[in-house]
Amino acid sequence: MGMVLNIQRFSTEDGPGIRTTVFLKGCALRCKWCQNPESWTMTPQVVWYQNRCIGARHCLSACPEEALALTPKGMTIDRRRCSGCGDCAPVCPAKAIEVLGTRRSIDDVSAEVLRDRPFYEESRGGVTLSGGDPLFQFSFALALLTRFKAEGLHTALDTAGYGTLSRFRALVGQSDLVLYDLKIVEPEKHQRFTGVPVEPVLRNARWLGAQPNSVWIRTPIIPGFTDSPENIEAIAAFIRESIPTAERWDLLGFNRLCLPKWQRLDTPFECTETSLVSEQQMTQLVEIANESQVPKITWSGVTREAAAPDPIEHPYVGCDRR
Repeated sequence: MGMVLNIQRFSTEDGPGIRTTVFLKGCALRCKWCQNPESWTMTPQVVWYQNRCIGARHCLSACPEEALALTPKGMTIDRRRCSGCGDCAPVCPAKAIEVLGTRRSIDDVSAEVLRDRPFYEESRGGVTLSGGDPLFQFSFALALLTRFKAEGLHTALDTAGYGTLSRFRALVGQSDLVLYDLKIVEPEKHQRFTGVPVEPVLRNARWLGAQPNSVWIRTPIIPGFTDSPENIEAIAAFIRESIPTAERWDLLGFNRLCLPKWQRLDTPFECTETSLVSEQQMTQLVEIANESQVPKITWSGVTREAAAPDPIEHPYVGCDRR
């Protein structure tokens, strides 16, 4: 059994072809700009959607911990008392209460993924394991990847690479493609902005660079954190020297579409006022990234010039798409 956040079918951003992306809950990193803060912990989390609520109050009486209260300002959730049992969600007629995270079995997840086998075969797609970070649920992630490989599916591992080398090697051994996050290589900044030391990430990346797996590098471009030319130059040099097998490097522009997620979790978001990246800056960073000698450099995300006035919230996204 493992804790699954979401299973997203018909994904086209997490590897080649049409894919199903399985998002697992749990991550060791605490990136200031995280697009999926609900993926940090292994605990199911209750959230409330104000725009759906009709004030039926069935959820209040259903909560065994009395952790919910409907006030003139909206629903409050006492996070210290809430156990994440989920009794409140099914009794809400408007589906304004949701529990993020469900315990599911290997057979259950596999059955849902295999439902779309014809689409994988037609498009040369497959299944991607993402998060959170699959390394955080190592045993469950390994069992899933092993099952998918046994079924003949193309497998991809989406990871920030923070974990022991032995566990990383085991997951890579069951993966055709590795989507590897390189956010910052400077040790002090990596520790300060992600909450963990960078050395395990770089050590695992060096090992990965000597393996036959396909590798795509991903770097979130976050103004004030990762967007300096010096950071991209340092990552480019590391890729050139340590991951010469990398086939693609994606620069992923920052967005604030995750802000409602932070608000629903009653957690302050340090990047609320962070600006979007300009198209000119992204073009400059792509030119620097070309020094890595990676065959394909791409960038995506909404630029400052193209930003919509009222963006809608983005669905679940991988580690740093992000």
